[in-house]
Amino acid sequence: MKIGLYFGTFNPIHVGHLIIANHMVENSDLEEIWMVVTPHNPFKKKSSLLENNHRFELVYRATENYSKIKPSNIEFKLPQPNYTVHTLAHISDLHPENEFCLIMGEDNLKSFHKWKNYEVILENHHIYVYPRIAEGKVESQFSNHSKIHKVDAPIVQISSTMIRNGIKNKKNIQPLLSKEVWEYIDEMNFYKK
Repeated sequence: MKIGLYFGTFNPIHVGHLIIANHMVENSDLEEIWMVVTPHNPFKKKSSLLENNHRFELVYRATENYSKIKPSNIEFKLPQPNYTVHTLAHISDLHPENEFCLIMGEDNLKSFHKWKNYEVILENHHIYVYPRIAEGKVESQFSNHSKIHKVDAPIVQISSTMIRNGIKNKKNIQPLLSKEVWEYIDEMNFYKK
């Protein structure tokens, strides 16, 4: 099975993430999307992150009604800080029957040459890129690479930061979250301080 891995802190997961994941699985040759909840992104402040189990629960609830989109906590068991190249090697060893591909926004592709062992990732995995509005150009080596596939997904300008700030400032952000995610956040009083 050809599976796309969509990594994120998902703090929280919102409809933008679901729109992209669903578009990718419905409009490419990917058969499933696994939403990989990352325990801690080295580029983000840890203090603003909900605990791993709560973010996984939000992704689980958000994807429950999508048969082709699954939550994954595979990185929770790996040593931290973790790098995508290690996760890809680990998940490929665990599930050799599947072909794993990486899903990323165009903004990440622009800095992909700075990723740890990016050449190894490209050697062993295909990358599916969705459009994002971002400054700068994609490195020429990635422009027409045979393993990099651009998928004409909708540009979604919703961010988890926007949602967290909206909740903190008592704004109605319900349309930006699935019903199940909103109910869990509200019930647990997340992001209110």
